[in-house]
Amino acid sequence: MTETPALLLHLDVVERNLATMAGRAKRLGIALRPHIKTHKSVDLGRRQLAHGARGVTVSTLDEAEAFADAGFDDILWAFPIDPGHIPHARRVAERTRLGVVVDDLDTARALRNTGLAGWVKVDCGYHRAGVDPASAYALDVARALTGPGATFGGIVSHSGHAYKTRGRAEAAAVAEEERRVMTALADRLRGLGLEVPAVSVGSTPSMMALERGDGLTEGRPGNYVFFDRTMVEIGVCEPRDVGVTVLATVVSHQPGSKQVIVDAGALALSKDVGPTHLGLAPAMGVIRDHPELTIVSLSQEHGVVHAKSAGEIEGRFKVGETVEIVPNHSCLTVAHFDHYHVLEGGKETASWAIARGRQT
Repeated sequence: MTETPALLLHLDVVERNLATMAGRAKRLGIALRPHIKTHKSVDLGRRQLAHGARGVTVSTLDEAEAFADAGFDDILWAFPIDPGHIPHARRVAERTRLGVVVDDLDTARALRNTGLAGWVKVDCGYHRAGVDPASAYALDVARALTGPGATFGGIVSHSGHAYKTRGRAEAAAVAEEERRVMTALADRLRGLGLEVPAVSVGSTPSMMALERGDGLTEGRPGNYVFFDRTMVEIGVCEPRDVGVTVLATVVSHQPGSKQVIVDAGALALSKDVGPTHLGLAPAMGVIRDHPELTIVSLSQEHGVVHAKSAGEIEGRFKVGETVEIVPNHSCLTVAHFDHYHVLEGGKETASWAIARGRQT
């Protein structure tokens, strides 16, 4: 019997998700460089390559090291690099082709003669990081990456604001604006005589809604491998497309109470409150196949499952029984576990490691 809380990977669902995104990218005429921060699994990364991915995207240098050690030969670290991380990045680049992203002029200059390919990070409307694509500064950063001793990888953006959309039409509008911003900047750079090797965009909602890929070379979705409750609620996928759940045990239920307590708390599910922008009440997840039963609060190890009335929950879940929780945010949930229990046809067939550690 699997001890709980445990992270379940439904491989049949995941394989379908991989095939769906690969087919979508092919129809759009762009390559995939999936973001592995969602799954942090070498096993899943290899399956993405088997579906035609050109390389992978990572969030940390420790993820880059884990995938370089596993033989992945084309990795993009899609997080703004600062000068203090250049030595570590160079060590990783001794084992793989590593690209880094930058939105700071001095840091771009510091990348010269390092052997690292620098990509310009572009703000496409998310307003978290990245150069203003209409600014002279954006051109200066790109020029710094094309001078003597420099290697220019291309331009890269992340449409994270697509996660706050309210349906496919809004997500498609975000995706098209990202495409427009990025292709316009690429044209400006080419007008200066600079070669732009790659125009890279991405988020799962935008990639699922993107209607044309003209001028783009690659997309970097990550969440699509698993999806989650948030993606279901904003209309990106169906409940049957969610590829990871958290197995939890009911540990407490008092007679007449509208709640039960499970052994999956914040250290299993995170404290992401879900897509409240849709008018939904904050909830940290739902019980699989019972969307009316929500996780209303979390302690470190406790999860409180709530129903509207005692009758909805009385007698349904006894202490010792297990439930599966659909997480709000699969990326944050995965980061709390060391391995997946891989299920095929509902039966456990393997255990896959999760490369989530950070070096000190």
